[in-house]
Amino acid sequence: MQMVADPGLTVNQRELVLKIQTSSKMLAVGFVLGIPLTFGGLHYGITQQPSGFIGALAGLVLLAVGVAGYRKSAALRRQLRQITPDAWRSPAANLPGARKAATQAAYLNGLLVVLSLGATGWLLVKGAGWGAYGNSFGFGALLLGAAIPAALGLAAASTVPQLLRVIPAGAKVGRSLYSVIMAVGVLMLVNGVKNGEPTGLAVGGTVTLVCLTAMTLLGRAARRMRGETV
Repeated sequence: MQMVADPGLTVNQRELVLKIQTSSKMLAVGFVLGIPLTFGGLHYGITQQPSGFIGALAGLVLLAVGVAGYRKSAALRRQLRQITPDAWRSPAANLPGARKAATQAAYLNGLLVVLSLGATGWLLVKGAGWGAYGNSFGFGALLLGAAIPAALGLAAASTVPQLLRVIPAGAKVGRSLYSVIMAVGVLMLVNGVKNGEPTGLAVGGTVTLVCLTAMTLLGRAARRMRGETV
């Protein structure tokens, strides 16, 4: 599915966004297929038959494609940030309100790092109870699932230095990352309502509320960092 670019973008920004989308597809395909194939293949090669190592090699090729897509996407994003106002230190950076907002946003994104890495650890531990370590398919799928929150955590961590320099883009990225987790929370909440599961309702509702609150606070922080009245 092709994402629609923001109509407010300039020609140069639009071209970069389209290139980023293309390289992001390379990243997604490389990692989504490469991680389970690599680790599942290694698991199969060690525990079952050496033919599993052939699958692991194919997975490594796909991971290389993903890494190439990531590096290209990162370079393009840097170019985009250079022509995006929110990527620069706020003109109001010396004001106490802007600095306070930047610090608050850094704490919120730091919380996202902790939650994401905690989710990664939880999945790896729970995988033993699910039997994921006992078969190659489950092992590959488990590591792919654990890689998703780990990637979110690393992305959130990369925004903290920006926020400490009072760069509003860090808050915008944090909002986007929280929205991904909130979508999971809403799904858990809906399933809890459908199936009448108190645990699903409690966890899904809590995750959704926390993410919605964080997104709201990050939006306000971004406006304060830009010197806007909230």
